[in-house]
Amino acid sequence: MKTDQRIKTAGKKLWSGRFSTDPTSQTIAFTHSIEADTRLIKYDIWGSQVHAIMLERQGIILENDLREILLWLGKAAEDFQSGSFMLDPNKEDVHMNVESYLIENAGREFGGKLHTARSRNDQVLVDAHLYIREEILNVQRSISSLCNAFLNIAKVHVDSVMPGYTHTQHAQPISLGFWATAYVSMFLRDQRRLSASYKLANTNPLGACALAGTTFPIDRQFTTELLGFETPQEHALDVISSRDFIGETLFALSMVMANLSRLSEEIIYWTTYEFGMAMLDDAYSSGSSIMPQKKNADIAELTRGRTGRVYGALMDLLTNLKGLPLGYNRDFQEDKPPLWEAFDIVNECLGILPDVLKTTEFKTERMAELVNANFATATELANYLVKEHHLSFRESHEIVGWLVGELVHKELTFLDLELTHKLLLEKDVDIPISQLQQILDPVLALQNNQSLGGTSPKEVNRMIDSFEKQLDDIAMNVSTNQARIDEAYKETKHEIEKVLDKKIVT
Repeated sequence: MKTDQRIKTAGKKLWSGRFSTDPTSQTIAFTHSIEADTRLIKYDIWGSQVHAIMLERQGIILENDLREILLWLGKAAEDFQSGSFMLDPNKEDVHMNVESYLIENAGREFGGKLHTARSRNDQVLVDAHLYIREEILNVQRSISSLCNAFLNIAKVHVDSVMPGYTHTQHAQPISLGFWATAYVSMFLRDQRRLSASYKLANTNPLGACALAGTTFPIDRQFTTELLGFETPQEHALDVISSRDFIGETLFALSMVMANLSRLSEEIIYWTTYEFGMAMLDDAYSSGSSIMPQKKNADIAELTRGRTGRVYGALMDLLTNLKGLPLGYNRDFQEDKPPLWEAFDIVNECLGILPDVLKTTEFKTERMAELVNANFATATELANYLVKEHHLSFRESHEIVGWLVGELVHKELTFLDLELTHKLLLEKDVDIPISQLQQILDPVLALQNNQSLGGTSPKEVNRMIDSFEKQLDDIAMNVSTNQARIDEAYKETKHEIEKVLDKKIVT
């Protein structure tokens, strides 16, 4: 019977009943999604196993049907892992490949029942939700690794003074530790965005079917629990129409890349001869084919360059969605390739940048030299005049601005304390040289900026402790989410074992 069935159905589309002509090879090549779908085989099989278990539990198919379906789904998984089950472009997508595998091996009387109360429309969404939520957890782990690399820098350099910048010009003294914790603060917001994206992805679309639900007595809560989702995604038409969970994920990934690109920009110019504030390890640099002296920050440059591809993925999806009516449209097939590429790029960048940071040599002597060279403590002097000489801030600002202008004209800096003192006297401001030295000392400026979130070593240490606690909370949340997925998968295997009465080997 099974052999006859395989002969009868070989080469036919599973949806071909109303068609009198087969699609051309050109049509098949244009419409298939095999390259993107290869990542989804594991998830398509898991979703199909859960769907079949639910169908039997609800009395929609028989136990014998379920046994054959689960047996051959398990074999499909084993054959895929061994490389003997490859997706066939002639079968369009992962869903048709898996279902065809069942029909060809178990027969249409068994394999043909798997698609009961299900559409490819909700099936592809299940696969995407399952895949995306695990990828988000992977990105979150990698961001935490990057944050820990920054915290290690911060702990060593809470009082290593350097110039802070606005408009890429010297602004005020900060510490290298303060700089490093700024990136931790930045990437913690990325973590919150990814957590929000995970919450959207962690909803169950299975059971929405084509767009209207089904007349079969399905149990969507059961499939939600067995797939480890938090809740069902309820409104069937909205479920099938929605790709905002992908948009949210792509936006979160785009912001990650924006922040990685900003970091890369600083690595690039910090390691130039002109700045000389950092030196990359040879293992994370490259040379020139013609200029023997060159040492290039290629990893940072490529990270900066690849940011545009992730932005492009977001714009690709948003442009795709903007004109679509409710319901499934084949345009949705184009949602996954840009998302897959975005995940790959983000994971590659996050996979190497922590090691770049760990091996970078920060030139603290050069940083200290720079911070003294261009009036970085001018604001401290203005603040002193407000506090001790009871001038308005605007008056103080004008006096210090004039002072800086005079010193610049003479090609001098605050390091010339005697001239600085003499010039201030011209504005009726008498500050002893010993006092001026303290006011204009960048290290003391760090210690004095003790406002919440400021540059003082005390505040930087407090923020380090706070950020470590936040990272611990994120790690716990990621671990809890992963455990829930793993437990759901384990429970699915247990249900399969009960049906097949044998141990399922992963």
